[in-house]
Amino acid sequence: EGPHQTVKAAEYGAPISRAKAAMIMVHGRGATAESMFSLADEFAQPDFHYVAPQAQNHTWYPYSFLQPKENNQPGLNSGLQQISNLLSNLNEGGIPSEKVILLGFSQGGCLATEFAARHPQKLGGVVGLSGGLIGPVIETSLYSGSMEQTPVFLGCSNVDPHIPKERVDETEAVFEKLNANVTKSIYPGMPHTVNEDEIKTVRGMMANILQ
Repeated sequence: EGPHQTVKAAEYGAPISRAKAAMIMVHGRGATAESMFSLADEFAQPDFHYVAPQAQNHTWYPYSFLQPKENNQPGLNSGLQQISNLLSNLNEGGIPSEKVILLGFSQGGCLATEFAARHPQKLGGVVGLSGGLIGPVIETSLYSGSMEQTPVFLGCSNVDPHIPKERVDETEAVFEKLNANVTKSIYPGMPHTVNEDEIKTVRGMMANILQ
């Protein structure tokens, strides 16, 4: 039990009863669950069910993701638990994990990649948009197992004000060690946002799951 377990997740797209796949969408700092659904509209995949957890007070954890993890508790662990709960709910609703994409932007991208690396398993995909693994340094001992060639996409600017490019590179290395199929795109001079190339890449990942 933590702060984020008390807030209901938002749902969108195809109802879970007839969806062929699903996406968990984790919002950034200061945003709302519903704000992620404008991306869902751009993905234009009608057979997907979307679920987006909502952080209490719109923030998953209080400080930078590069701070010591204990400084960001209990929000950090509560956010990771919420992703786990939503994945279990989707499984119980008839959508297996290999048909689920876990996507996050900014603070949500950090949370999504951290969850995927700590709990390696075969997923439909992992998407970290302007995000990376959490902590002052990467503790490789936390991450072991196999993602069984799960597609992982990491997209970020080379000058992002919140996410150092080096951390995206280190995140890529961890996922490769976990036997994921990693694609990384670094966009020169891009502001802290989601661009058309990233949307196109995710749309392709979604289409592959439905084939």
